[in-house]
Amino acid sequence: MQDKQYLMIPGPTPVPPTVTAAMSKPIIGHRGDEFAQLHKRIVEKLQIVFQTRNDIFVVTHSGTGALETAIANTVSPGDKVLSLITGNFGERFANIARAYGAELIAVEFGWGNDVDLRVVEEKLKEHPDIKVVLATQNETSTGVVNDIAGIGALVAETPALLLVDGVSGVGAIEIKVDEWNVDMLCVASQKALMLPPGLAMVTASAKAWEIINKNQSPRFYFSMPAHRKSYEKLNTAYTPGVSLFYGLEAALDMMLAEGMSNVFARHALLARATRAAIKEIGLRLLAEDRCASNALTAVWSPEGIGADEIRKVAKNQYGVAFAGGQGILKGKAMRIAHMGFCDKTDILVAVGALEMALARVGYPVQLGAGVRAAQEVFLGRA
Repeated sequence: MQDKQYLMIPGPTPVPPTVTAAMSKPIIGHRGDEFAQLHKRIVEKLQIVFQTRNDIFVVTHSGTGALETAIANTVSPGDKVLSLITGNFGERFANIARAYGAELIAVEFGWGNDVDLRVVEEKLKEHPDIKVVLATQNETSTGVVNDIAGIGALVAETPALLLVDGVSGVGAIEIKVDEWNVDMLCVASQKALMLPPGLAMVTASAKAWEIINKNQSPRFYFSMPAHRKSYEKLNTAYTPGVSLFYGLEAALDMMLAEGMSNVFARHALLARATRAAIKEIGLRLLAEDRCASNALTAVWSPEGIGADEIRKVAKNQYGVAFAGGQGILKGKAMRIAHMGFCDKTDILVAVGALEMALARVGYPVQLGAGVRAAQEVFLGRA
């Protein structure tokens, strides 16, 4: 019996064989020159992907650890924090700030909607003492992408810092850290960067460092000053995931060889094909096209049929794993990822499996309709 599986979830995502092979290299000491040179090369390549001249700290923990690193180094108890929430991960960022004693100004834009820049502008004027603004580039729970450039332009006119959760977007969706005035960017390895979980990346602007160096919150493992002290010697503050560093360089080499503009164009094409297929099948998308993510597509389940029932059939009978809805969307929606190591054929397989799963659970799907719609996009005819 074969057990071939297609992982179409927004993390962890499939790992390319090239990356797996790189992670199989013999371990080296993390305090020697060989690791220092590896570290240096990785940072230089990440600076191209992130479009920044800032230092980039590659740390061994999860994406949530990167978010906490950003908060722990910029938020002291009582500080005003404006949180722009468009879904579950926006709520998580806000909850971390709350845990560090922030006076939270939480703005809920609704699941499936993006951030309204007019509201951001109003809040910044209403509260000129806001110290930090939290934004999510790619809201994984809803398939919404937010206008980080627009938010950054507004925040840059104030003393506040812009902290961006780029965990699931960076590598699939363009980000221009310096041009868009992103003061801290948080990224993780297991999404569009095509690695297993375990690494996170954090940048900080000169504006952010002024706050970081004065911040009063307790911090040890998440201390940016500690990271910076080691970074000056091309080292890491604490023991790094050496094998994951090897894998990260291999993944970055793949992306840079493809060309970042081509990487972004590929993700946009896969997203368009997926959305066209979903519409042709007759299902509803959570996000409107204008703010729909190129990294994943979130879909409402049909009336009277649970999303998890469809997902179970797709995985157990056809080997294709879709992600379930989170929070208020649990059981009502599913998410189809098309980020990282993903190509046109993966989308055709995923759509075909979705159609068969829908047929199995009693939804009146016209088999092949969604696949054909995706094919038309890939052929440039739609």
